[in-house]
Formats: sequence, structure tokens, C-alpha cells
Amino acid sequence: MTWKTGLAAIAVAMTAGASMAQVPTGPQAPWDDILPPALPWHGASEKLVAKPSDPWITPSELTGLTASPTYSETRAWLERLDAASPLIRMETFGKSPEGRDLLVVYASKDGAAFDPRKPVLLVQAGIHPGEIDGKDAGMMLLRDIAFERGAFHGKDNPLDKVNLVFVPIFSVDGHERASPYSRPNQRGPVIQGWRHTAQNLNLNRDYGKLDAPEMRAMIGLINKVRPDLYMDVHVTDGEDYQYDITYGWAGYLGDFARSKATSAWLDNTYLPATQAGLKAAGHVPGQLVFALDDRDPKKGLGSSPASLRYSNGYGDAARIATVLVENHSLKPYRQRVLGTYVLIEESLKVLAKDGAALRAAEDADRARRPAVVEANFGTGFGGAASDKPLRTVSFLGVQYETYDSPATGGKEVRWLGKPDPKPWSLPLYAAEPSLQLTPAKAYWISSAKPDVIERLRAHGVAMETLSAPRTVAVDMIRFDAPRIATRASEGHVEIAAGPVTHETRTVTWPAGSVRVPTDQPLGELVTLLLEPQSDESFFAWGLFPEVLQRVEYIEGYALAPLAEKMLAADPRLKAEFEAKLAADPKFAADPDARLAWFYARTPYYDDHYKLYPVGREP
Repeated sequence: MTWKTGLAAIAVAMTAGASMAQVPTGPQAPWDDILPPALPWHGASEKLVAKPSDPWITPSELTGLTASPTYSETRAWLERLDAASPLIRMETFGKSPEGRDLLVVYASKDGAAFDPRKPVLLVQAGIHPGEIDGKDAGMMLLRDIAFERGAFHGKDNPLDKVNLVFVPIFSVDGHERASPYSRPNQRGPVIQGWRHTAQNLNLNRDYGKLDAPEMRAMIGLINKVRPDLYMDVHVTDGEDYQYDITYGWAGYLGDFARSKATSAWLDNTYLPATQAGLKAAGHVPGQLVFALDDRDPKKGLGSSPASLRYSNGYGDAARIATVLVENHSLKPYRQRVLGTYVLIEESLKVLAKDGAALRAAEDADRARRPAVVEANFGTGFGGAASDKPLRTVSFLGVQYETYDSPATGGKEVRWLGKPDPKPWSLPLYAAEPSLQLTPAKAYWISSAKPDVIERLRAHGVAMETLSAPRTVAVDMIRFDAPRIATRASEGHVEIAAGPVTHETRTVTWPAGSVRVPTDQPLGELVTLLLEPQSDESFFAWGLFPEVLQRVEYIEGYALAPLAEKMLAADPRLKAEFEAKLAADPKFAADPDARLAWFYARTPYYDDHYKLYPVGREP
């Protein structure tokens, strides 16, 4: 079977109305002709797969964990599980732009209301629906919880001490835009969802700005269940290596972190426990890293920046322990799903044993009020990665060779499907913050910006809403040379603030305006969203474009005589003007530019032009 005939067979099955779980995979999947050989694998976690005769076998298990069910099939199976077990409860927590319900499953022995003394694990699958391993792993695990099988049987059942919240499909519209053409770099499932939502938004770029209704619903769910540990399950891209389950967090083994106590718990308690569990089950856990150069695998590695737009960056700023899981795309779907099951199970176990210590660490981080907030990891304008490695790591690589490609005209890497017997010693580079921000005591936002206020409220930010106008002296920022991006990104045209100047102004804030203090657990999040030089700020995402628009004007017949009077009355202004003429011949030859220069120095000029309309209370 060639890749063309393999895809054609799947397309025929889809046209005939087959579900994802019913599509035949055949002896050779369509991606096998273009992907590197898979490393051989067998592990103890294979015992987790239900027997074909099991009435509670999941749709994916029916295919040997090669395919994944549709939204409707997933929902029907979970509804049946809900009806069969008092430990399982399924609800909806929002709707997608195309009208699909967002599903959440609660696994608990507490009934409808969680015992607040128990830690909560929130596992989210399908933020990128082509990377759907977490859904099928979670369905298997929920089955075993519901009927108290395996680790969930007997006196050591972690559900006695922990509650689980599981979102099987976060991006439901993208999940249903399914085809065999979504992720050609990934080994299964045979039919995959689409990376972006129906609004063409990447949800894992939306944690800060909150454009998508799905993301607002997720943040609402987080604020409702208050998870102690938040797990976001993906599948990675890039080079081949021996690891099958890679994961990380802000602050991993010395990387940058805002929530330092939480990061230390993840490093010292969570990491060794989950690694041991994965290894015992036959998996190869590793750190979430990316190759610096796909054509030179031994050049080095980079770690993912914890910027606010991503789940791990959001969790770091919001004081929630957040684990970003990136299963290895070149491992078979079966292996990835089983590894994800083990990681979730081990996470429940470590919370059952040490959840109180995690909660204490998060409380300590929530009590912190940093005098400096570091920002800008290179996701927008002006960020930078360190030119010095964070550390040298031992890396389990795969053998490869290079060859001359007639397609690219250069050297390409060919992975050989054999573990390299000798670990590689590679430098690991980490993105570093390139900006230090001094938080205001509070930020003032006019009622004229209701959308910005509402986004902060959706985050759960505490604020005071004015019932009557209030006059306050505030520090305000004026942009010297803002730069507008040349192309759109995630539904916005981003704006880099560039250098700024500060002005003290007395402003009367109308009723409905808000005062947002930074003396609160989400104070660092507030600073990142409202300081315009932060590349994760609402300004950087383009939510204040009106400040770059100058209004009102003056005609030349009025401005020319006014300029002449200004020259006659002010010798210093005249000297400045003459110096400008001498230094800039283009300016000197442009009558309109010359008049504009004078206009900017008159009281008629729009003093709100390039003035950021958020006040900073010193």
C-alpha cells in the first residue's frame, strides 16, 4: 500500500459514513511511507488495554488503539459510563462557536460537591485536536475508576484522597474537522482533528488574551474547580529520539519560574515519582525539549518558554502547578496513549500522597508580591534567548544519517529507527525574559474599555468598580515609536510598544471604570496583561489600536501664520527648527512635514495621541 492508496482507502471509508473508530487501518498506515521507522516497543502498560469481550472497552481500544472516536461517539460512551457508575459525573461547561457542548467529567467519591480538603487534578485533552492521546487515555482511566479496577481497587485507591476533573475534547470544533491529512508528521491516530478552532484560533495562544469562547469557558472551569495540578496533553513535533512521554513546566530543573515554590515541588516531588511510574510501565520519560536545528540534531536543545499565551505560562502566572505534556509524535498511537494513562494515574498517586505539600507551595506563591515582573521571552517583538546554555544534558538519541535531497537541494536527516547506544551530551538553552517591569500599585481602566475589563474579570481578577466619577492623579505612558506588525497573528495585528515616556496626569475616571490592585494573588498576571511593553499584554495583542490614531487637524491657511508667529516669539523654538532643517533635507523640502512639526508643538494638537489610556497608580 502506498501513501496515496492508504489515504484513498480512508477517504472512501469516511465518505461511506464510517466513524473514526471504524476506519480500517490495514497492515500499513498511510504515514508509514514518509515517516522514519518506529522504534520497537513493548511495555507493562499494555496490560491496561481491555479485552475485546469487555463490555466497557473504549472505542479506541476496539481498534487496538490506532484510531480515536468522534465527538458524538465519545459523548455517548461517557454518558453511558456516567449512568453506570456513581463515581462518574459528566456535565457541560460551555459551547463552541459551532454550537457543540464542551464536556467535563468529574471522577470523585464525594458526590456532587468536592471535599475541599482533597487536592484536585484537572486533565485537559484536545486543546490541539490532532494531538488527542489524552482523550483515549482518559476514557480508559475513567473506566477503571468507575469499576475500581487496577490501581483504583483496594485500600490504596488514589480516588479516596484525590478528585479528578477531565476534559476529553477541549477544541471540539477542531476535533470534528477531521481527516487523514491533519498531521502528516505524526504516527496516528489514523484520522486526526484540526489544530485550530472554527474561528481559526489556536487555543494554546489564547490563555492571556481570552478571545475564544472555549478558552473563556476553560478559565471559568479552572476558577470553579480550583485545581491543584493542571495537565495539558499534547503531541510534539520535531526530531526523533527514544523518549515517548516528555513533559515539563515553568522552572523545570532550574529554568525560569514565577511560582518558585510550586516549581520546586514539581521538580523534587512530582518528577521523580512520575518518572519512576512511567519507567516501571515500560515507557521512556524525558524533559520537554526541542531541537535547535532539525538538520543538525547534535547542535543542542531548547526548552519551551513559559509565556502567558501558553498553558504552562498561564499556570505559572496564575499560581497553578501546570504540567505541559508533549508525547513524541513518532511513537505509535498505542504507545503514546498507554504512556499518557500511566502519567495521569501516577499524578493522582503523587497528589494522594503529597498534595498537601503542593497546596502549601501554591499558597506561598500566591502570597508573593514581586517588586519586579520579568517578561518577554521572544514570542513577540524584542525577546531573546540566552546565548549560554542553562546546563548540559544526557540525551537518549536515535541513530541517523544525512543525505543529499533532490527536493531541497541540501543535506537532510534520515532517522534510522535504531536507538543510539551511547547517550548524547547536549547543551540545553532556555529562553530568558528580556524585560523587567515595575508593577503599579493599581491600574485604572476607563469604562470606555469594557472589553478589556471583561477579560480581566473572566480571569478572576479582583477589582473595584466605580459607582461615581473619581478624579485621581496617575502615571500614564506615551509611546515614542510603536511598531505595528506586518501580518496578522491569532486574529490580531500585534503592536510593539517600543520606548515610552511617563507623564503624571490628573484624570477623572467615569462611573463604571475600575481600579485593579496588584496586591492580589493574580497581581503578576495583571501586570503582564496591562503593562503595554509586555509582549503578552492586551496592548501588544492590538486591543488598544485607537491610541495610534490621531484625530482633529488644522488647515494650512491657519497653521502657516501660527507657525510664523511661533518662530518670531520663541528664539529657542526657532533654533530647534533651523537645526532640524539643516539635519534633514527631506524634511526641509516637505511643506506639510514642516507644518506638522509646528502643529505638534501647539495646544491644538491631540494630547491623547499615542497615550496609553490605562492609568498607573504609583
